[in-house]
Amino acid sequence: MAESNTTYKVLVLGDSNVGKTCLVHRYCDETYYDTYTATIGIDYKQKIITVDGARVKLQIWDTAGQERFRTLTTAYYRGAMGILLMYDVTRIESFNNLSHWMHDIKEYASPGVVIVLAGNKCDEVSQRTIAYDSGQKMAEYYDMPFFEVSCKRDINIGEAFLTLARLIRDNLSRQKESAPDKEQERFTLPLQLSLQSKEEESKCSC
Repeated sequence: MAESNTTYKVLVLGDSNVGKTCLVHRYCDETYYDTYTATIGIDYKQKIITVDGARVKLQIWDTAGQERFRTLTTAYYRGAMGILLMYDVTRIESFNNLSHWMHDIKEYASPGVVIVLAGNKCDEVSQRTIAYDSGQKMAEYYDMPFFEVSCKRDINIGEAFLTLARLIRDNLSRQKESAPDKEQERFTLPLQLSLQSKEEESKCSC
């Protein structure tokens, strides 16, 4: 596939060991390994995809979930256009910690950043501790799309990233549409202030 001039910066967030690195490798390299070394700080991969006929380069940042690296990862929130927020359906604490991750996103990410929620290891039926409905309700509460995914079985991973890319595209389109209004305001307000100043100056000279 040819190179794309459009780049979307995407963060993959969530607790340690929810499968962030596994998911990124499955999506970008189409590979799966049973074990991964914990990410230290930040790593990233790129993948060019087609979004409704347009080529887009996803720059996907895989962040460490460990608390001790949290201060390092906050620097990478800025400039992120989209976030894939993950939890593990077999680990209740990773689900409960979603509220903390949402707090960090609100604190450090750019206003209007789009988010998709992903519950990993949906293939682990016997180990599941979090029902699909619980994930759906969490997503509805924060007004974001929701997918249950599986890195091992390659379930819904492409769909989750494609949905995120479409949300980013739509968000950028809305920003472009509102830009002319802001430009008009930028040029109009000084003129109005200038006219007002001249009127006041005229009153003072009388």
